[in-house]
Amino acid sequence: MKSLLLILAFVSSFFGRVVDEKGMPIAYATVYPEIAPEWGTATNNDGYFSFEANLPPDSRVIVSFIGYQKKTVLARDLQGDIVLIEQPIALQETVIAAKKSKQRNKRKQMAALLHAVYVKLEQEFPHDNTQYAVVSDVRMSSDNSPWGMEQMIANIVVLPEQGSEGRDSVQFQGRYCKRFFDARKRAQADSILAGNALERMEQKSAPKGTPANMLRRAANAVDSGVVVHEALFAIGNMRYDFEQTMADTKHWTVSNESEGETVLTHTQTVSKYLGCFKMTFERHYIVDSRTYAVRRFSEHAEVKVTIPFGIKLNADQLQMLNLVNMSEQQIEKFRLKKLRGSVDLNTIYQRQEGRVYTQEKNMICNAHILGSKKAEIPLVIKATQRVTNLQTQSVKPLTKRQITKRVPREIVEIY
Repeated sequence: MKSLLLILAFVSSFFGRVVDEKGMPIAYATVYPEIAPEWGTATNNDGYFSFEANLPPDSRVIVSFIGYQKKTVLARDLQGDIVLIEQPIALQETVIAAKKSKQRNKRKQMAALLHAVYVKLEQEFPHDNTQYAVVSDVRMSSDNSPWGMEQMIANIVVLPEQGSEGRDSVQFQGRYCKRFFDARKRAQADSILAGNALERMEQKSAPKGTPANMLRRAANAVDSGVVVHEALFAIGNMRYDFEQTMADTKHWTVSNESEGETVLTHTQTVSKYLGCFKMTFERHYIVDSRTYAVRRFSEHAEVKVTIPFGIKLNADQLQMLNLVNMSEQQIEKFRLKKLRGSVDLNTIYQRQEGRVYTQEKNMICNAHILGSKKAEIPLVIKATQRVTNLQTQSVKPLTKRQITKRVPREIVEIY
């Protein structure tokens, strides 16, 4: 029926403007038809968008941007302003609510509580292969100046407990991708993202005597964009992390939220190389106070890296600095001395037939790269993945060909 509607529909132009509640334009908002996300687009710096598609008038069009409520608009109602309502990413609320309890819980009581949650996890989380269809986007900016966004439509297959050390294995198949660039950044990004650097890396690591055509195929199979989107779904392997840390009762705390929710928090610090590398994790499990079922999961990580004498980046790594408004002179003299940053990840779940599945993941990464001559590069990465379809029956692992096939790409300039 869906195919018939598309055939009968005429090619039409759709356009409009996406703004916030104050009427201010929202740049890089995502606009796409629900039945065919690949026809979608992103708004420009003034919030305007336009695209052509075979859409019946009553087709649903999704308008979304990180930090705002997703909105569904009928195709016939697209003209004019589309107002998005601000909705701070849920992880921020979760972290604030998960403050440590002033009263230390007895370890036996904590162990019993953690065991009850673990039993519920084992009952509710799927043990069979699951396939997700997702729309995923990653946005980067520096000094409040956005330079690009990549949106990808993909299939993700999760193989429970089949990864290393009993983690879930995540397989990623990119189906279609669009890269949106500020026109001024396009030329700089082309040299970095075209695959040349990846090919050189493959050549360095390949065994001697490897034919050139095999090297090219290997380089093309390494898709930088896919790596980013796959990592977003793979991090926060909640069930595995919970099982690994539940015996460490002294680093668990409990606090209560309203509406019958309890927040369990585990804190872990990793320090290596005489303190030169230090990372702190806070994992927050928001559970139903009565049933012990996990409703949401968030993770906050702080990372500090200190390199005593600094390190000179190689030519390929230095190219990346072209995208963050550094001059040629600064790049030539740049020597990495410190790196610090934070990552906030939030996962929202959905329930289906008594099982718990991922519905949405979102992430904010704030990083500062410090070099010689007081050179400091601030980077902000925001990413989100929304599940558009869920398959739970007769899911087979992806083949090697499906995983390594180059993802069709389209470059779109945002003026």
